[in-house]
Amino acid sequence: MKALKHWSHLSTDGNRVDLEVDGRHLFSIFVLEDDVVRVLLQNNKELRQGRTWSIQPHGTTVPWEGRSRLSTDGFSLPQFKQEVSDDKLVIETAKLRVTVVTPLALIWDAKDENGEWINIAADRPTHAYMLGLRDNKNSHFLRRYKSDRYYGLGEKAGNLQRNGRRYEMRNLDAMGYDAETTDPLYKHLPFTITKSESGIAYGVFYDNLATCWFDLGNELDNYHVAYRAYRCEDGDLDYYFTLGPTIKEVTKAQVRLTGKTAFPPKWSLGYSGSTMSYTDAPNAQEQLEGFIDLVEEHAIPCDSFQLSSGYTSIGNLRYVFNWNYDKIPDPKGMTDKFLKAGINLAANIKPCLLTSHPAYGDLAKRGLFIKDSEADQPEISLYWDSDGSHLDFTKQETIDWWKQNVTDQLLARGIGSTWNDNNEYEIWDFKAQCDGFGEPIDVGLIRPLFSLLMMRASEEAQLEFAPAERPYLISRSGCPGLQRHVQTWTGDNRTAWNNLKYNVKMGLGLSMSGIYNIGHDVGGFSGDRPDPELFVRWVQNGVMHPRFTIHSWNDDHTVNEAWMYPEVTPMIRAAMQVRQQLLPYFYTLLWRAHVNDEPMIRPTLMDHEDDTNTFAENDDFMLGDDILVASVVEKGARTREVYLPNNGTGWYEFDTGIYHAGGQTITVDAPLERLPLFVRAGTVIPLANAFAKNTTECHVEELAVFPFQGTGTRTTTVFEDDGISHQWEQGEHSTLEIQLTGKSSGNELVVKRSGTLEPGERQITVSVAGLGTNGLDIPLSMNGETLPSASMTFALSEF
Repeated sequence: MKALKHWSHLSTDGNRVDLEVDGRHLFSIFVLEDDVVRVLLQNNKELRQGRTWSIQPHGTTVPWEGRSRLSTDGFSLPQFKQEVSDDKLVIETAKLRVTVVTPLALIWDAKDENGEWINIAADRPTHAYMLGLRDNKNSHFLRRYKSDRYYGLGEKAGNLQRNGRRYEMRNLDAMGYDAETTDPLYKHLPFTITKSESGIAYGVFYDNLATCWFDLGNELDNYHVAYRAYRCEDGDLDYYFTLGPTIKEVTKAQVRLTGKTAFPPKWSLGYSGSTMSYTDAPNAQEQLEGFIDLVEEHAIPCDSFQLSSGYTSIGNLRYVFNWNYDKIPDPKGMTDKFLKAGINLAANIKPCLLTSHPAYGDLAKRGLFIKDSEADQPEISLYWDSDGSHLDFTKQETIDWWKQNVTDQLLARGIGSTWNDNNEYEIWDFKAQCDGFGEPIDVGLIRPLFSLLMMRASEEAQLEFAPAERPYLISRSGCPGLQRHVQTWTGDNRTAWNNLKYNVKMGLGLSMSGIYNIGHDVGGFSGDRPDPELFVRWVQNGVMHPRFTIHSWNDDHTVNEAWMYPEVTPMIRAAMQVRQQLLPYFYTLLWRAHVNDEPMIRPTLMDHEDDTNTFAENDDFMLGDDILVASVVEKGARTREVYLPNNGTGWYEFDTGIYHAGGQTITVDAPLERLPLFVRAGTVIPLANAFAKNTTECHVEELAVFPFQGTGTRTTTVFEDDGISHQWEQGEHSTLEIQLTGKSSGNELVVKRSGTLEPGERQITVSVAGLGTNGLDIPLSMNGETLPSASMTFALSEF
């Protein structure tokens, strides 16, 4: 590779500033927003890949064939100042300043709260940009400061803070991975957040889908100052620099850049059963229908079931869209039984056809597979213990074939959702050819894109089949933009205590990277089944994530089921009932993720950046901005040490109402049956019936007030609609706007309802938490009238 050094200003056209580098390369700076600046380097003044599928600013859509890499559609393109001299170029917006110096390097400054410019980042002063001489590799190096804290990169093992480690983006089917150490994993998310030593946070997103590496302090080189590195195997060096100034704002900006979070139906938040054992069994239909009886028998709330790929088998192999009628003789009859029980189905589908697939020859003849780089034939890859060819979703005929089969084989049989699985596209012939919608592309340039196009094709089929319903899809693999279409999870983890612990951090890394609707395989997917204690703790943790699924393919041929250990089944049921109780809160979070780009789960530091103690590695996380989840992740633990962030108001224990001041570490009892939850003082939590059979019965029935101990004001929104249609966008919802104010005389509650969805005869209880504990006696008035008791019931229509 060769370092780039000398530059000269070529032109400024609108919000694009072009520099020529070393007489042969084009270096462009795009001022997209006051707080977003893009840098694009074209090797020999040519784009290696002229399209992007990752960038989707709000209000825009990405065409199937991709968005022009040079497009600025969807950005505000603000005015900016520019000063050019022989050895320096300064570009200044209202919030951000970038200075280009010689040899080629960029220095980034932001305005602080006093309006003063303060340095937040800088390229390495020596060899900041490098390009391959005979290939398309590229590298970018930033300075690394001792006080910087690095986050992001999506689904990565180990600690939440990424300092000192090296990571690779190369999507793999990493079955049985260790959540503490394994790398790489399933998803390609080349995005970092830096909390700079100035206290200001910023993000750097590299819009490139080729295999790449991030070094965040593992590497040292005596010839350079301390640095961090981005190295890419192919493609264009194209990155977006986003100013926070807070970590949360950087995360939200990443969603605004890559696309709005999908809003699936309410039932997607319910418990989803799954196991590979049922569909692998010779009597699969009997076992699957037996699940319906078992959830009823054990009083387990359940909304959906994920149909593993065994339903497609011929022998021991899997054949997408093929039904094994020996194992499942009556698919429609089976799905009818699930739907009658209120359990929605999602079926596993895979984007690779084994060479022995009944449809393989026809699809090969029609050119629907990615092509080998040397021979005029489909590429052949190892897939599920055999050889197969991957479908080319950059070809319209492939998309049409896929949609037709999703419709005929699944949707028409009553299976309304798709589980897009094994879509890592492990094709190691990087020169294999994709149709590229008429403009051929090397697969190595866009390998992670295929999971995104696969899920988009599945989504289109679902929308066309049931246009009045919001679609629900799942995908294991993905790249930036996956949040626009699917709910995801962290893949095939292994059963172990450290995987419970580090899956929490892995999920938070995804959430900080703009992927909010996530979860984990509760209980562990592979390995021996969890013992009763580990299973209980894993369920208690799992119910506090947006996606809650118990799924397994255990090495010892057992099945992870909610009732697998009778002695702890009541604890499992109780944990699920807490989730049911909190469903109105969860659903509002899902709606806020879609409407306001708010993360559903996040590390405690995200809501409490002023409290430096929250930056210490911990096992806690926030569910929304009002509930702190302190999962027990240590074997044998029966107490839990928790640092309660200094939020200015304090915290209540959710189940006991005991109050604790913030800014302190406490130890609480955590017997096996208890999940420690804490609620921010000065807020209102909407609650449903804990004993509801499924989410359709989980309406707001109670407003639990966790009062201010002193003064303060906080506003809460509770969103409800029919849970499945798009009609909420036309005003068919019932939304409560709740304001709680703490005064010396007590707390005042104001509740107003908006939307055209009528509540009918529904009642709602207003209760006050904490009264009688710690000597608390805080008067509460609602809509101007004093409540005479700690719990009163009203008609919802009164609000």
